[in-house]
Amino acid sequence: MSKTLVFGHKNPDTDTICSALAYANLKNKLGVNAEPARLGEVNKETNYALTYFNVEAPQLIDAVPADVEQVILVDHNEFQQSVSNIKDVRISEVIDHHRVSNFETKEPLYFRAEPVGCTATILYKMYKENDIEVTKEIAGLLLSAIISDSLLLKSPTCTQEDVDAAHELADIAGVELEKYGLDMLQAGADLSDKSATELISMDAKEFAMGDAKVEIAQVNTVDASKVYELQAELEEVMDKAINEKGLDLFLFVVTDIINNDSEVLARGKGYEKVADAFGVTLDNSHRALLKGVVSRKKQIVTALTDAFTK
Repeated sequence: MSKTLVFGHKNPDTDTICSALAYANLKNKLGVNAEPARLGEVNKETNYALTYFNVEAPQLIDAVPADVEQVILVDHNEFQQSVSNIKDVRISEVIDHHRVSNFETKEPLYFRAEPVGCTATILYKMYKENDIEVTKEIAGLLLSAIISDSLLLKSPTCTQEDVDAAHELADIAGVELEKYGLDMLQAGADLSDKSATELISMDAKEFAMGDAKVEIAQVNTVDASKVYELQAELEEVMDKAINEKGLDLFLFVVTDIINNDSEVLARGKGYEKVADAFGVTLDNSHRALLKGVVSRKKQIVTALTDAFTK
């Protein structure tokens, strides 16, 4: 039987890893020879979830192997966020909750993109639509993804569908939603052992905004000031990435999971677009506080895209 790989975006977060695992499991239950994969290292938050529910991380790949007939993308669709040889492989499905951009295929495919807070919410519906049992382990993975993407159901991207799914999945997984969610988020917010290079690459995505190339990296913490103690090193690594990738803007977003705000550091010739997008003034260190901003997808990418294309 031909093999199908299921994977999410580079620099994977909890939704990407858990959705790849959960959807590969569903596809196998439906008779497809599917295997989950990942395009980067597992972060602390995701590792907490995998360890808690005793699930192994997916295989690590840089490119799709020659023996794989087709792939399924979860939690992304933009080619610059995917494997290096994505244009050379057959994409049979996409399950996502982001904007659709920079995407084209040679053949028809199943494309499901819904305006919800997390890919896992869509996958939970697909389990129910196909009348496939959601085990405790799969429920735990799907729940962890929703908690991560919605910042424990507090993000503006969070919909009622996400909330309902989270409560149902918590019951199946046998956990208390608030306690498990806070413990998981706090595990991921421990950045004390991370270098500047690790901080800007843990959860970074590249976006096309008009003619501009923009990279946005985001980390969650309980103390942004601790992260910015490394600002000089952060700027050096960011400037290197700008030169190597030809970026117009590199935005580093440090999100406070307690106060639900973000402090950003902007580098590159397009840094003034941040002021235009959010109506803030960048100080001499190219930093600004974005009150109430926590979502890269809904609050940051949309505002910056408008600023670069108006």
